[in-house]
Amino acid sequence: MAAEFEREAQAGEVISRAEKRQQQAQEAEEAAKIQTLRQYGEMVFMPAKSVTMSENSRSTYQGNLDKWIYPALGDFKMPEVTSAQITALLLDMQSKSKAHSTVVKAYTILNSLFKMAYLADAIPRNPMDKVARPKPRKGEAKPKEPEAYTAQEVGEILASLENEPLKWQTFIRLLIDTGVRRGEACGLQWQDIDFKQSTATIRRNLCYTPKKGVYIDTPKSDKSRVVDLGPDTLVLLRQLRTDQASRAMSAFVFTQEGSPEPMHPTSPTHYFRQFSRRYGIQDFHPHKLRHTFASVAITAGADVASVSEALGHSDKAVTLRMYTHADAESRRRASQIFRDAIKKAGQG
Repeated sequence: MAAEFEREAQAGEVISRAEKRQQQAQEAEEAAKIQTLRQYGEMVFMPAKSVTMSENSRSTYQGNLDKWIYPALGDFKMPEVTSAQITALLLDMQSKSKAHSTVVKAYTILNSLFKMAYLADAIPRNPMDKVARPKPRKGEAKPKEPEAYTAQEVGEILASLENEPLKWQTFIRLLIDTGVRRGEACGLQWQDIDFKQSTATIRRNLCYTPKKGVYIDTPKSDKSRVVDLGPDTLVLLRQLRTDQASRAMSAFVFTQEGSPEPMHPTSPTHYFRQFSRRYGIQDFHPHKLRHTFASVAITAGADVASVSEALGHSDKAVTLRMYTHADAESRRRASQIFRDAIKKAGQG
């Protein structure tokens, strides 16, 4: 056997233990590069993305992967997935009358997944380079511009609130007064309210997903902010605190009926729907009040930077992109300002 080993060594057919370990490592690396799309998604992509995304976003990504991407492409080796297969999946989703936003979300996820794999040298090419971003089907409605109520409509909503329970009067007034998100209002605690300074500090966001249930997260911008409270909102908050103390005091401002537990994040959606039916207010939902805060404030002359800070946007461009719509009166005023400027220049 020793003689045979010596002959193999001389022929270069025997490798050292170090070389063997290196070869095994290379084989493992190669094996990792040809894992299926499902394996890559579960073992690499989602764990990496989950570090920087909210639970709601993570749930949306996972749902799209499980429902659409994995059934169609999950069993293919990563390097084997072609641009044609991806395009076929997106067209199939459109043929099944899936909302344009759903199809675009699948495209976005696939684009992110294959970009990550390509940059990590897990695949030799990126098939998404030859996949066009999905366009709306002919006749499919384009996404609506953010809608907002006029100042007069807000007045009508506030008048209707007088007949509603104190908790909901306070909740809706807070959303109108500050533009905070629904989950941020649900996560508000009494320690966040400064009655002397007439402010509230937004520190947390109460969220819900079917898988995780109700949980506390940071605000969407990942940092706290201070919002100003109007006199009417402060009066309602004081009344609510007194009312709550007479029953079961809670750390949270808005609680479940007969319980110190925080209000469920989905409760406002149900209540707003009932409120809408009772008073004939069309499309009444929490986020529309957020749009309203920005729209009315900017139309009245507030600078975009201040509005952006109040809303908790990480970039003023987000505020401008979301709220670049004006009512007829604003457009007329802008046109008149332009004409006056031209007239003044001509007289000079």
